[in-house]
Amino acid sequence: MKIGEISNKDIFCFFRENVKEQEEGNVTKAEKIVKSVIQKYAKFEDENTNPGYVVLQKRPSIEIYEKAVREIVTVEEIKQILKLHEAYYKGYKNCRGLIGATASIAWLPIHDKTYELIAYREEKRWGTKREIDDESAKKIDKLCPSTFDNYDYENKHNRLVPNSPCPVLYGVRSSNVEELVKAHSLVKSEPVDNWIIFETNQGTDDHLQRKSISEIKPYQSIIAEGTVIRNPHKIKGGHVIFTIGKDTEKVDCAAYEPTKQFRKVIMELYVGDIVEVYGGVREKPRTINIEKIDVKSLAEGIEKLENPVCPICGKHMKSKGKNQGYKCIRCKTESKKPVMKKKERNIHIGFYEVPVCARRHLSKPLKRIEQ
Repeated sequence: MKIGEISNKDIFCFFRENVKEQEEGNVTKAEKIVKSVIQKYAKFEDENTNPGYVVLQKRPSIEIYEKAVREIVTVEEIKQILKLHEAYYKGYKNCRGLIGATASIAWLPIHDKTYELIAYREEKRWGTKREIDDESAKKIDKLCPSTFDNYDYENKHNRLVPNSPCPVLYGVRSSNVEELVKAHSLVKSEPVDNWIIFETNQGTDDHLQRKSISEIKPYQSIIAEGTVIRNPHKIKGGHVIFTIGKDTEKVDCAAYEPTKQFRKVIMELYVGDIVEVYGGVREKPRTINIEKIDVKSLAEGIEKLENPVCPICGKHMKSKGKNQGYKCIRCKTESKKPVMKKKERNIHIGFYEVPVCARRHLSKPLKRIEQ
């Protein structure tokens, strides 16, 4: 099937079984091509640019990929694996690019997969403001139901467009490879130089692993269940924090400011609610950065309506201080409890997710979970 166009030539993909190992001459030729491209286009002056390339004749274990997306892998670990596999490789600067390159080769779509059509800009436009119609993203949303993360309507954010000044013009993600070609035809933009469809792990939740609260470690991406033991509260910066616990263990959970309206959902949680949180674990303070949350059950909350009424004079009592009860100034009668009412819950059982503008590439959107 056709999967792209490069230099005005159609690119096709074919499935072959029993692929023979490449001859060493072809492998070294591939290495020379990759090396020349990196040296020509990589922005080595950028402190965050640490590229690397890997050419292998045999795929390494998928466990390398799984560890890379779920936990921490060091450059030294990867170099040992590459030497064991007699790989052709080179890392630049701090060599972290070797980790992603090796993990991508080790990936196999055994659990889930998606596709992304990436359109590239003409080289003369690189680094300039992209010309792309926001209405195109909205149209794709309506006419191509298998696509996802196209446009954030509430925050007016076009998710097709990258934030960096890279050569990519736009990217469309989908569960259906055929529908991507239709989506591509709907985009109104500056001229597209080349385009190609990739098989990807985006929107798959591949990075997540189920853990009990006691098992959680920094930098992991996890799914953890617990009971809300501290009500949500706002802190400096607009972030919302609450605490969940199970048995004797507890952990803070956060909906940070970039998650926008998602924080309103989190503020509706209440002590006693049972939830399952999805996200990455921050080291200090140990906190789960929530990507989405599954509300399993809701507690019957109560809240203070008013101070208790004096049974003698009918006036409201005054507070004696925090946790010290109430007292009628006139009659000297006392009470320990205010008048309470059942708390109105503005949240329901089920999944909630951060908006498109704050979503991580690997995070599976509810749209794909529900399909």
